[in-house]
Amino acid sequence: MKKLINDPQTVVAESLEGFGAAHPDVVAIHSDPWFVTRAGGTTAGKVGLVSGGGSGHEPLHGGFVGVGMLDAAVPGAMFTSPTPDQIAPALQAADAGAGVLAIVKNYTGDVLNFEMAAEVADDTEVRTVVVNDDVAVEDSLYTAGRRGVAGTVAVEKIAGAAAERGDDLDAVVAIAEKVIANVRSMGVALTACTVPHAGKPSFDLPDDEIEIGIGIHGEPGRRRVPLAGADEITELLLTPVADDLGLTGGEKVLLFVNGMGGTPASELYVVYRQARALLEGRGVEVSRSLVGNYVTSLEMQGASVTVLRLDDELTALWDAPVHTTALRW
Repeated sequence: MKKLINDPQTVVAESLEGFGAAHPDVVAIHSDPWFVTRAGGTTAGKVGLVSGGGSGHEPLHGGFVGVGMLDAAVPGAMFTSPTPDQIAPALQAADAGAGVLAIVKNYTGDVLNFEMAAEVADDTEVRTVVVNDDVAVEDSLYTAGRRGVAGTVAVEKIAGAAAERGDDLDAVVAIAEKVIANVRSMGVALTACTVPHAGKPSFDLPDDEIEIGIGIHGEPGRRRVPLAGADEITELLLTPVADDLGLTGGEKVLLFVNGMGGTPASELYVVYRQARALLEGRGVEVSRSLVGNYVTSLEMQGASVTVLRLDDELTALWDAPVHTTALRW
């Protein structure tokens, strides 16, 4: 195992320290317990947004803390849910008098720990939405139901914009649920990743095979198939996403091609090219796009395709200003 770390037991803490030192104008880092907040705190009277999960998926979630998106993020150990005693103070820090929305990916540990934290976050009104955009499988070792993956970025961005414009807690929850109902994703792994404390790849994948429908922790997908060209692989990802959404001609969508951490941008744009062509072949207009490494799995080589059905409201909220370390316009 070759990694730029000192000790597997301290890598998350040292990474957070470096992250905070690099971006003091955007984020503040809290230790004992560890969590991330906006550098200036939450605006008084604004609904607070909090998310979190295991580390190893950066820039998710700390990279999305900032104006127009999250107010706080809670990083667990590598691929491990944050604990309730981490989450509760983050919820309280994000509370500016209008309540807090917790955006939780559908992994059993995350869901249970956020629920427990909400119960002990004194005097903070907490509502929760669960992101379950992965169409690859219905159940896995980590979830009851579909997993939450790259669609989480769209939920955090659009709900964050609704909170920033002054929507109340009920309205922000409704917007988040609207995004969840209209976003789907599916991923592929070309290689496994290595969790630092494990010291070896998380699964075995021969050089001539790929895993279709992989989870962001290396969970099994729909099936293993022989390595093929990028266009064929992209079709295996895009088709079930579009079918599950029930997309029809004339609709507008956001197309998001996400890298798993080890895939160069040049390859992600090859995937985007074909995914867009497939959508346009269905008569669907790609009116917004995002390409890059946003929800990663350490150094895994692979990608995911996410499609969000758009209307005028969701488009305006996506376009609204955002200033985080990972997204800004």
